[in-house]
Amino acid sequence: MPQNPPPKPFSPQNPPPKESRPPDLTPQAPQLDGPLPQAAAGQERAPSPAPPEALIGVGSGIAIGPELAAPGQNVLLAEKNAPFGQKNKNVPLGQTAKTVRQWFDAVLDASLPSPDGTLATARQTAQALAQHAKSGNTRRAYRAAIRIWCDFCETHGLCPLPAAPADIAAFLSAQRCPPPPGKALSANTLRLRIAALTYLHYVAGCPSPTATAEVGETFAGISKLARQNGDGPKPKLAAKIGILREILAPIGNDLPGLRDKALLLIGFAGAFRRAELAAMDWAHIETCEQGLRIILPLSKGDREGKGVEVGIPYGVSDLCPVRALHRWLGASGITEGPVFRRIWAVPSRALPPGSGTLRHAVGSEPLDPGSIGRMIKTRGAAAGFDPAILGGHSLKRGALNTARDRRVHPSQLKQLARHKSYAALAAYIEEGDIFGDHPLKGVL
Repeated sequence: MPQNPPPKPFSPQNPPPKESRPPDLTPQAPQLDGPLPQAAAGQERAPSPAPPEALIGVGSGIAIGPELAAPGQNVLLAEKNAPFGQKNKNVPLGQTAKTVRQWFDAVLDASLPSPDGTLATARQTAQALAQHAKSGNTRRAYRAAIRIWCDFCETHGLCPLPAAPADIAAFLSAQRCPPPPGKALSANTLRLRIAALTYLHYVAGCPSPTATAEVGETFAGISKLARQNGDGPKPKLAAKIGILREILAPIGNDLPGLRDKALLLIGFAGAFRRAELAAMDWAHIETCEQGLRIILPLSKGDREGKGVEVGIPYGVSDLCPVRALHRWLGASGITEGPVFRRIWAVPSRALPPGSGTLRHAVGSEPLDPGSIGRMIKTRGAAAGFDPAILGGHSLKRGALNTARDRRVHPSQLKQLARHKSYAALAAYIEEGDIFGDHPLKGVL
């Protein structure tokens, strides 16, 4: 067969063949350096784009995709981004601070609607259920934060929803550096303010302005200066067993005394939080041979709500928490409902007026977490401790650090604290003896 001749090298006399390309169909941008074409006679001119000052949230920089929302798109924006796809046309975008405050309160207080099988009711139910994902304390904190934010906006003539990042940064700065005689808020409190503003925009279906660099850098500067000034969070005094014994010593055996001793000892032995003690119910306590089994239906560490069982063993001294609880329940006559209740001081009718003698009546309502914290401060002050460094966390911190001093393994500490991670546990543990606890002591 004849063979093809070898290809000739390319040269000016023998250039490479040109590639055939399809025509370019990319639309070309109009040329702006010449006069705009005039509309034909009788033909309407296309409306010009809205000026920048007409866009939603002037100066806010809140972008919706690649564009900013133009006037009239507020409701459409809320419908598109509303949680769970709910088409809520009642979101008060661009309205007064008072209207936003009332709307947010109503959102947090939303109750479950009666089911009727419609999609609209199912969406309303989903939104109401979503509010219950937050604890009662969180909802109260968010409500207070948004009220303060709305007051700030009302004072300075700002739009509270959607908020501009620059306005939120100014709000945080004003809260941290108020004029005299105002008190500067801590970085932790301002972090809670940011979380509340994020949640406000979430339920309104708006992009969160708190995720912007302007807000983030402002808060980072606040946090850094707070740490440099020593204004960081100060942990409460750990009421270890020695301190607990001193606090219990002056407490009497009247009804308030029996209640408070039982609460302090149970709180210490179970490393309970204030909210857990406040929610403790008679029906969730079982006496067994080893001590008490206490069921916590709801706990901060139990995110899935499965319930937590806590064991309280019998003590070997006069500080036995099991016997202290039985003494309180027997004296108060409680056989159902909340375990730690309010006690009312009532003047005795059997004695002459002005004698100063009081009798006590056990109420039906439980102590709230704040009341438990104040009781710990009051009992500590009576024993000579500074109430400013005592609080609700003192019992839990004291229990964990007492166990640590007894060389309890960290896994057991984590189980006692009901923490999901060792990082959370580390926040409660104090520094030990840097020489006696050194892991290489005696090796070299």
